[in-house]
Amino acid sequence: MARLSRWIEAFALTIGGWGIFIIAFLDSSFLSFPEVNDFLIILMVVRHPNLMLFYATMATLGSITGCLVLYFVARKGGDALVRRRFHAKSIDWAMDLMQRHGGMALLVPALLPPPAPFKIFVLMAGVAAVPLRTFIIAIGVGRGVRYFGEGILALLWGEAALNYVQENGQVVALALGLIALIGGGAYIWWRKRQI
Repeated sequence: MARLSRWIEAFALTIGGWGIFIIAFLDSSFLSFPEVNDFLIILMVVRHPNLMLFYATMATLGSITGCLVLYFVARKGGDALVRRRFHAKSIDWAMDLMQRHGGMALLVPALLPPPAPFKIFVLMAGVAAVPLRTFIIAIGVGRGVRYFGEGILALLWGEAALNYVQENGQVVALALGLIALIGGGAYIWWRKRQI
């Protein structure tokens, strides 16, 4: 696996932002390359700081596009597809979250780094027929905050950001997830008061 990761890294570094897009697309659809995008963004921003916005945008768009593939597969294949791939308890839990909270149930896992589950939420969004606009916004905001945040860390700290992400990435992501949950809860509460 380490050999494959090195090859993927070399491939993406060779073709730049489009390499990040391809890796993000594959990682968010049918393959899994845990944390590769995170490290690629930091490495590439350290090498070319003036392209940070481009790299973070390509990673975000690649992830959205890959997630859309899973979303549409789940819409078409439905519950049967998901039940073959995941445990019934996980499916029921994710479906309940998706039906009650829609976009917020996607936003938080989109922020979190591996090993936090993500693809089950993308698939369940398709099964639950979460509106496409809500789906795209939630994935875009979640992944965008993550990838642009890593780009900013790379601008501020250079290669030291790699160590920081490795050592503290989950803590930062959990803090961002908590902030997103609190913000989402406040928004839901505010919307209910408006009605």
